[in-house]
Amino acid sequence: MPAIGLIILCCYLIKQIIMKTKISYASAFLLGLGMIFLGARFFTSPELATAGFGIHFNAQGDYSFDYIKGIRDIFSGLIICAFVLLKEQRALGLTLLAGTMIPLSDMLIVLGKSYNGVQQALPHLIAIIICFVFGIVLLATKPQLKAL
Repeated sequence: MPAIGLIILCCYLIKQIIMKTKISYASAFLLGLGMIFLGARFFTSPELATAGFGIHFNAQGDYSFDYIKGIRDIFSGLIICAFVLLKEQRALGLTLLAGTMIPLSDMLIVLGKSYNGVQQALPHLIAIIICFVFGIVLLATKPQLKAL
């Protein structure tokens, strides 16, 4: 009987690992799509996107920051989505973990402005947590064998 219990426990643990990986993939894909949307918004509505980022709009009409930020977000989102679609678990995990530096630096920039507080930093903090947690989960979980 103890062997049956061990088999049940192993099956349960394998199911939990697979679920964590699926949840991590789904969350990463949604994160990637969100980044593409946010990046595109810097091109289509720079004033709204800049305010959403947490800094004041440049009234002189210079959208250089917006375009730099927009293309960075679109590229990052495309890379994340590509790794998800290709089921490149380790590359995705490493990208998310290393990519934590982007929302971290964004949050520090936002908090460096005297007119901002925790509310403006919150989206960046959430992105840090998502990238860190799912990056760790994907790196710590043994990659699934790919079917040929």
